[in-house]
Amino acid sequence: MKSDVLRGHLDGLLLATLDGCQLHGYAIIEALQVRSGGALDLPTGTVYPALRRLEHAGYVHSEWSTVSGRQRRTYRLTRAGQRALAQERMAWREFTSAIEGVLGGGTWPVRA
Repeated sequence: MKSDVLRGHLDGLLLATLDGCQLHGYAIIEALQVRSGGALDLPTGTVYPALRRLEHAGYVHSEWSTVSGRQRRTYRLTRAGQRALAQERMAWREFTSAIEGVLGGGTWPVRA
């Protein structure tokens, strides 16, 4: 998938991936790959700065934990992050509905 297609959607994708769970950074990247059927293969250099930005915005909280015997920073949504995710989902539904109206191939009255 082209990286420019993701522009403007990365925060929502990360928030959705963390919805209801606590994951370390690499597990977030893997979850995105699995949930997208392999279409999303984001580099760590994209994901980690975005996670830090989301943490500074108050949408994500991180803490160090031991995962498989290794120290890793894990991330989870805050209440503000849950609200932001709800807004992202609503905006996504509105966006996809509008685009489907144009690209979906339906017919509409054409003025002559």
